[in-house]
Amino acid sequence: MSFLSLAGVELKKTRRSGILWILVIPVFLIWLTAVINADINFTIRNEGISPENNFFIQSFMGYAWFMFPASIVISTVMLVQTERKNKGILKMLALPVSAARLCLVKFSILLLLAAVQMFFMTLAYFPSAAIASRIQDYNFMLPVMDILREAGIIYISSIPMAAFFWMLAVSIQTPIFSMGVGMASIVPSVLLINTKIWFAYPMCYPFLMAASRMHELASNMGTFAFELMPFIPVAVGCTVVCLFAACIRFGQAERR
Repeated sequence: MSFLSLAGVELKKTRRSGILWILVIPVFLIWLTAVINADINFTIRNEGISPENNFFIQSFMGYAWFMFPASIVISTVMLVQTERKNKGILKMLALPVSAARLCLVKFSILLLLAAVQMFFMTLAYFPSAAIASRIQDYNFMLPVMDILREAGIIYISSIPMAAFFWMLAVSIQTPIFSMGVGMASIVPSVLLINTKIWFAYPMCYPFLMAASRMHELASNMGTFAFELMPFIPVAVGCTVVCLFAACIRFGQAERR
């Protein structure tokens, strides 16, 4: 079977699993909170950031720090458990396809799910900003390209993190333990972005991108720039190593 054929089969499984509904909940909570507390954006002008920029970036920062990574953790566990349930993975491994290819197909579905949620997050910004604008009698709407740019950067920077979470889900047989380790690894990211070794911790990449944008928009908060070197080589290396380990571990327990 080709890669695309396998991906099509995985998409059918995903639609039946209910994962997409789980992806909508964090987005709804983020923007509901932003609209309800829209008036707070007028109290931070001393930081040199406009209310509309703060409405946008604070929501994306909260999303990039915990909601987005947590959704990826849950998605990885659900994708793996879809196969382990009723020993479906044994049927997959019986196919004339390498375990490594099956692993990469499922990882591509994970990235697709992350992209879908980021699409929901981006799309929901516009009605949320419109509602907040009406309630507060102030225009919170920003140019479309600004929102798409930030969403794209956060998504791309999350790929190494997704690879790490996928490796955990494949390697750890107990789903609760796998999810617990993944969730626990998210929390330190808010601290590690302020250290010199932030580039060695993929879980802080999305939040770092949002925080960097926050400092660009707030003229009185100083700079929060980051160097592309060694960030890009480390990010690529981490992704490759995690996927390599996941491919080795995929289905290993079931093949014994």
